[in-house]
Amino acid sequence: MINLNEDTITGAVIQRNAQAKDARLRELMVNLVQHLHAFARETQLTEEEWQQGIQFLTRVGQMCDENRQEFILLSDTLGLSTLVMALNHRKPAGCTEATVFGPFYVHGAPELPLGADIANGAKGAPCYVSGTVRGDDGRIVANAEIQVWQADEDGFYDVQYTGKDQLAARAVLRSDADGNYHFRSILAEPYPIPHDGPVGDMLEALNRHPWRPAHLHFLIRAEGHQSLTTHVFRKGDKYLESDAVFGVRSTLVADWVRHEAGTAPDGSRTDQPFYVLHFDFVLARAGA
Repeated sequence: MINLNEDTITGAVIQRNAQAKDARLRELMVNLVQHLHAFARETQLTEEEWQQGIQFLTRVGQMCDENRQEFILLSDTLGLSTLVMALNHRKPAGCTEATVFGPFYVHGAPELPLGADIANGAKGAPCYVSGTVRGDDGRIVANAEIQVWQADEDGFYDVQYTGKDQLAARAVLRSDADGNYHFRSILAEPYPIPHDGPVGDMLEALNRHPWRPAHLHFLIRAEGHQSLTTHVFRKGDKYLESDAVFGVRSTLVADWVRHEAGTAPDGSRTDQPFYVLHFDFVLARAGA
């Protein structure tokens, strides 16, 4: 008869899990159990606190659906997403830094030609975005797949609107033969992450705000290069130092330059003020 207690339970669980055939799974589970049990011992976790934790994680799962990933929000707000990203995306000096993926990426965004208006009806001041994609050797990267998505001026992504099937403020483009890209969109504005669920309750209990600084999301893939998941942040945003999901890097902060109504960068005429953003990306070579 095995008599387990607070001193022997950890070893017993690890021994049981050692039967796993997959070596990496075995390693992960050994460390997970050790750290979980160490946390409980160090904090002298009460039964009531343990039950509250179970209920919290249950609620997180219940908030997840095809348009909302509450577990990613939890990971983001605890800094785990940033840590995992940093561990897995170390890059040579001079390469564009990676940052968190976020919960609102959508597969199957429309592929549009360079210069297109990707806003597709999303609300916001006009914004013209351009730049160049290069490798860390300085060479241009032609035909790079550039996925971009953002929130509208009210702080919502297209998939957050109930009953709307039309994708907006997101697209897939490709750099031209000279590595250049350009498109029209809307001005990025700060917005709160969804905080009407358990993650929002956690932030409130911790006296933390749910706001993210204004940014554009980019996912860039090109043959012979590492994929890049990143943001470009708007300079001067008041939430740059307190991003709710710890995604800001100083190298990813850029100017959105305001222009009065007149001739836009694409040669068209506009009767309202517009903004211009230029940002160049540098991709790490595969295997670097």
